[in-house]
Amino acid sequence: MTVQAIALITVTDKETLGKYREVAGEALAKHGGRVAAADPAPAVLEAAFDAPDIAALLEFPTVEAATAWREDPALEPIHALRNTGGKSTIVVLPS
Repeated sequence: MTVQAIALITVTDKETLGKYREVAGEALAKHGGRVAAADPAPAVLEAAFDAPDIAALLEFPTVEAATAWREDPALEPIHALRNTGGKSTIVVLPS
């Protein structure tokens, strides 16, 4: 059974975030992950904080795989692109 993660990103540097998007799929796949859905202008029904510019639903085979993706030292340059291009919050929803 897969687990899902929600990624909410506020864009601060479109060019850098664009570079991240070019390599993000391959980085996710390294740990069995994929983008299930994404929206560059999500409809926000309620927000306790500023609404994100981008929302993505990610899927991983396990919580451990999602954690391994985020903590993989080889992927740090890719995560750095995301964090330089925007402010992100990623939350795993275990099944």
